[in-house]
Amino acid sequence: MKKIVSIICLAAGLASCAKLDLTPPSEPSTGGFYSNQTELELAVNDLYRLPFWGNDNELFTDNDWHRAQLTNAVIGGTMNAEDASVQTYWLNAYKAIARANSYLANMQRAAGNTPAAVMTRLEAEMRLIRAYQYARLIARFGDVPFITKPLTLEESGGITRTAQNTVLNFVFAELDWAADNLPATYGAGEVKRLTKGAALAIKARTALYAGKWAEAKTAADKVMQLANTGVYKLEEKYDQLFLKAGESSKEIILSIPRDEKQQVFNGAGFVQDYICRNAGGFGAWLPTRDIVDAYECTDGKPIDESAAYDPQHPFQHRDPRLTMTIVEFGTPWLGFSYQPHPDSLTTRNYKTGGMVPNFDNRAVRPFASYTGFLWKKGIDQTWADRLVEDNDAIIIRFAEVLLTYAEAKIELGEGDASVREALNRLRARAYSVAVTDISNYPSVTTSDLAELKKIVRRERRVELVKEGLRYMDLIRWRLAEKVLTKPVIGLPDPANQNRAKWPFPGVTPLDNDGIADYSAFGADVKILVERKFDKSKQYLWPIPAVERRVNPAITQNEHY
Repeated sequence: MKKIVSIICLAAGLASCAKLDLTPPSEPSTGGFYSNQTELELAVNDLYRLPFWGNDNELFTDNDWHRAQLTNAVIGGTMNAEDASVQTYWLNAYKAIARANSYLANMQRAAGNTPAAVMTRLEAEMRLIRAYQYARLIARFGDVPFITKPLTLEESGGITRTAQNTVLNFVFAELDWAADNLPATYGAGEVKRLTKGAALAIKARTALYAGKWAEAKTAADKVMQLANTGVYKLEEKYDQLFLKAGESSKEIILSIPRDEKQQVFNGAGFVQDYICRNAGGFGAWLPTRDIVDAYECTDGKPIDESAAYDPQHPFQHRDPRLTMTIVEFGTPWLGFSYQPHPDSLTTRNYKTGGMVPNFDNRAVRPFASYTGFLWKKGIDQTWADRLVEDNDAIIIRFAEVLLTYAEAKIELGEGDASVREALNRLRARAYSVAVTDISNYPSVTTSDLAELKKIVRRERRVELVKEGLRYMDLIRWRLAEKVLTKPVIGLPDPANQNRAKWPFPGVTPLDNDGIADYSAFGADVKILVERKFDKSKQYLWPIPAVERRVNPAITQNEHY
């Protein structure tokens, strides 16, 4: 398996301010490397890059859809051992593991000229990074090759897969060691680096994905104890957290730095896919009708149970996170009034005050949003101004830890006050009130475990939407076979749209898992694409074929 051979390919420099310096230096060989503190830090910094950390693609779920992509290997049911995204995921994880192994095997070269405290901290960072890669691998592939030292080509040829639980126990032990040896915080002028809380939060997520409820609860609780000392806290305003202004928020436990000046950013094509056509975009990367229907009403009930819900005014009387996440019809967005109604042929330009052709109406521009919706969460005004997206990538935040704690407790049969407190802190924040102000938000009061399970799953979906966590939730809850076999729903073409039924022809039925059913609406909705998911195999990903061609001792997952 040639790709697992130890390689060092440094691509991030030593930082001198509050963010890592992302400028690629020259690439030294490993022969004389790791000889001083600077080289050790270069090696660690190289792994603070998004390919080694990013959460899953939201397009793998029922929350998100891209007009030009139509389907992908996950929702198209076509995933196989030759899939490029599978190969890239595997390769990136084992690149990071190989570099961590090389570092840990050679770091003592610098012991004579590097402070012991720095040596320990950097070792803890590297061990955390390696553990995180294995956590990602076992969640998607199950049993995987398990390598903890540099290998020669000859040695790598005999590698086989190691049982998932064995690797999981290693991950837990490494994250515990990292948590014990990393600082809780860094000074105001110091670089953002991995912390004790990051190690614990990763352990909590890993344990949750593995169904290790006690471990998940304990790790999450330790992060909550750090919050009690002021290390973490929920950001006051949910929507601000995901903008450039929120990058220093105490809610963020782990994020990966990105910066246009250091050439780590997404350019015009990416940005234009997200922003409205009136502002010069394409309106192609879209929220689904499914996610819009997932938000509760202000009475705390789902839309098919609430008297407050009106399908002709779907943004009214809803959880405030809906309008913080998705652009509400008839509201200002990126300098224009966003209104996809088929008869709204012109719209307000707030920069000039005048009316202009409404390019976000499909009667004017046929490729405007097919679902009628646009993402708002995480999109700065500067995206339209600069055609650049360089927001730091949030990997884990404190809100996720609260939800992990609540879910783990529920699964352990412990639906006590601490579970309700964790859920209500997020609900209260959404309504911009104190958690004790229960008359002004739909607080959770039940202790019924079945009801709490439904609530925590719904909360995870709406609180963490567009953060790359929905896919693994569908996998671990074994809901992918139901969710990812339903079609992507859009608005009818303008000529076929019944104006009296705009935008929605009726109240969408939701099942016990909160999954929408549009089958009764007929021609009043439009099927944009059929999703497919093969439950016989897709709960795990295939081992990349290229790896098995090099080393046939690596077995394949079932039915691939």
